[in-house]
Amino acid sequence: MLLVCLLPTLGRSESPAGELAQKSDDWFKTAAGEAVLENILSWQTDQGDWAKNLDTTNKRFKPGDEKPSGTFDNGATSGELRLLARAYRVTGESRYREAFLLGFHHILAAQYANGGWPQYFPLSKNYHRHVTFNDGTMIRLMEFLHDVSLEDDFSFLSQDQRAAAAIAVDRGVQCILKCQVIVDGKPTAWCAQHDAVTLAPTGARSYEHPSISGAESGGVMRFLMSIDQPSQEVIRAVNAGAMWYEATKIAGYRYNRSKTGPALSVDDRADELWARFYEIGTNRPIFSDRDGVVKYSLDEIGSERRGGYTWYGNWGTGVLKIYAKWPHRR
Repeated sequence: MLLVCLLPTLGRSESPAGELAQKSDDWFKTAAGEAVLENILSWQTDQGDWAKNLDTTNKRFKPGDEKPSGTFDNGATSGELRLLARAYRVTGESRYREAFLLGFHHILAAQYANGGWPQYFPLSKNYHRHVTFNDGTMIRLMEFLHDVSLEDDFSFLSQDQRAAAAIAVDRGVQCILKCQVIVDGKPTAWCAQHDAVTLAPTGARSYEHPSISGAESGGVMRFLMSIDQPSQEVIRAVNAGAMWYEATKIAGYRYNRSKTGPALSVDDRADELWARFYEIGTNRPIFSDRDGVVKYSLDEIGSERRGGYTWYGNWGTGVLKIYAKWPHRR
């Protein structure tokens, strides 16, 4: 499967290591570049991944400390692997290749038979084991593996290894298609996470219910629209997702992320909004405190969760702009 130019996935940013992977070849030969790479190698876990919410580039792990668990969440691991691949291509340093291969095979091993990926591998006992679209986790891995199968930075891999990456992406697409939420016989969009076995929409933290996600569905849609020669199943999924985004947009309001003030204020000039979570079957936006009780107004939520979480966003705007130019749109 060939992807056209991949656009940044909605609602997520690249890790510090991933950002450095864009450096020039000369940078990898400098003392500063070598120091960054030593830092990254020091944080890699025994199974080949890296921790999230940690800048693995700016300091070295201290032996004797407890190394944090690795994950695929929040840009962890794929960013480090992109940087190591570039470093090996430029310098030929075998340690970079060995570290890359450890992480690469870890990603392949973590994929479920149904094509999905969890947040952590080996698997945990909580919601992290679900197939995870949240914060772009699964889509980021699929973008990475697509690049592994084709891009020059990964040309040191064998044909079989690059073919395995491409196969994993194809399996991931099939998982995405199976996860699309069906309501009254019609496909809509996606939940932030889906059950690892049944692929049904499922919850995560107490305030993240089984639902249709206005945020995470955007990353899925962008990925599917980046496929150069999409199957009829992919085309149907994207057209249905676009219809759902059109049906659920909120016009004439501005979102105010505040612990105390009204969540939405009337503003005819504001960009269209989408809720983070929609109730399956009604498309009503839903919200919760940490007690897990569903509310239909954000103003009913306590200050801690009201101001400490992003409940609305312009996630669908970019999706619909890309869809308007997508050659397979209905």
